[in-house]
Amino acid sequence: VVLLDEIEKAHPDVFNILLQIFEDGRLTDSQGRVVDFKNTVIIMTSNVGATLIKKGATLGFRGTDEPEEISYKEIKEKVTGELNKTFRPEFLNRIDEIIVFKSLTREEIKKIADLMLKEVKKLLEEQKVDLEATEKAKELLAKAGYDPNFGARPLRRTIEKLIETPISEKILAGKFKEGDCILIEVKDREIVFSKKGKK
Repeated sequence: VVLLDEIEKAHPDVFNILLQIFEDGRLTDSQGRVVDFKNTVIIMTSNVGATLIKKGATLGFRGTDEPEEISYKEIKEKVTGELNKTFRPEFLNRIDEIIVFKSLTREEIKKIADLMLKEVKKLLEEQKVDLEATEKAKELLAKAGYDPNFGARPLRRTIEKLIETPISEKILAGKFKEGDCILIEVKDREIVFSKKGKK
């Protein structure tokens, strides 16, 4: 698997090389060496049309499935139009599939926050310390870690800043120790930590 992130920023020569790979399934350099791409999946990401997706996310309806679906179809058509303006037709015609992503919902961000908290919990288990978080805490993390421009990317930094660093400091200060269960809660719209009890 080869991942090419933000392909629209690539030098024009890269597109010529990709066309050769898509056409022949292999790449030959100036000295005659051949690299076989027949069993390779090439994934390319692009931010072309990202502003349209962002606008669609703020305009889309969440009450029923039908308006959201219509909104997504309109966004997909507009993004496809932007792709046609940005990339040459001979390049786009050789791509097997183009996927336009929907903006993440608050519930999806909350699920991502939950997965990241499970990673923190796993790290704490090495210290024989347990970790639990209330739904309100997960919601606060999801809200603090989401940016419409960057999606869920800031969530990692939010978890580090609001959860990992404070817990590490409290463990080093002796406030939490082996056998403790740390409970993450929200009080006065802030993350707080307390001991839930012994294992």
